[in-house]
Amino acid sequence: MNQVIVDSLQGVTLAGGGPFGKAQLTRAMRFAPRIVGADGGADRLLALGAEPEAVIGDLDSISAAAKARLAGRLFPIAEQITTDFDKALRSIRAPFVLGLGFAGARLDHGLAVLNTLARHPDARCLLLSPQDVIFLAPLELRLELPPGSRISLFPMGAVTGASAGLRWPLQGLDFAPDGMVGTSNEVSGPVHLQFSARKMLVILPIRSLRAALSGLGATSPARG
Repeated sequence: MNQVIVDSLQGVTLAGGGPFGKAQLTRAMRFAPRIVGADGGADRLLALGAEPEAVIGDLDSISAAAKARLAGRLFPIAEQITTDFDKALRSIRAPFVLGLGFAGARLDHGLAVLNTLARHPDARCLLLSPQDVIFLAPLELRLELPPGSRISLFPMGAVTGASAGLRWPLQGLDFAPDGMVGTSNEVSGPVHLQFSARKMLVILPIRSLRAALSGLGATSPARG
């Protein structure tokens, strides 16, 4: 059984060791004010003037200086079967999690992060990069996005779907990681998506973060 280390009624910003800047952190904290570091993500946070309330992972990447500064807030999970992102995500109970520093640092790390999203469909986690917001779609999703907006869909397993509000509809298509994918579709109206399984990633422009949170019903009680 996974131990809940951070139990929050607000959204949680989870920082990894990959690159992210002050502007990204400020954006995330507007929606998810509580901050957690995944191993070396603690150093990234400290460099930006933010202190995590907890640091979770195998703690093989965090610096000695950060360990000393954050003593009492370190929660080591020693097993090497899962990534630090997985360890942290499964240890957080919150309305939603915004992940920074997990997209784009290294391709192998990025693929492992997407694998974790697919294996924890109930975690309601959105990954933020400078350009994109990425999340695992529920079985049904409605999004209010400007016409012409980019919306990409990438399957993490075999899945079918139906859509309204997309330039290229999903009906009749069999999606799979080694088959049909749905990158670079376009919004033509109010978006309504339905999927046969929790296997589809949705990728939107970062400016659509608020719309993504709304579509997922992911709000912090303290922020609305």
